[in-house]
Amino acid sequence: MIVPSRNNRESAEFLAHLLGLEVGEEWGPFIPVEVRNGVRLDFATVPEQDLRLQHYCFLIPEDDFDAVFARLVETGVTYHADPMGQQVGEINHNHGGRGVYFLDPGGNGMEIITQPYEPERQRPASW
Repeated sequence: MIVPSRNNRESAEFLAHLLGLEVGEEWGPFIPVEVRNGVRLDFATVPEQDLRLQHYCFLIPEDDFDAVFARLVETGVTYHADPMGQQVGEINHNHGGRGVYFLDPGGNGMEIITQPYEPERQRPASW
């Protein structure tokens, strides 16, 4: 999946640090980050006028939330409990899990959740 960004390396390193992942080797215009389910995000620098708000949601195990959230807080990025950014500095407990919204350095909307939106889906035990 190609993820447009203001600076491909900065955005890739931000997400990799947050999720405890590795940044891959630069490949053409892309800086890849492979998430634990095998999906690869290829961060690409695009002109500012071509950036549009995108939303990426990462479903993580409940046991990993505290560590990921602590790394988010360390970055100093503003986070909120809701997609509209009204509940600044809070996390949510939607669907019986925990979640948080924030913008990455590339201007993309990011969301970390521990419980899927669909009640019939199970929480991940690992990722």
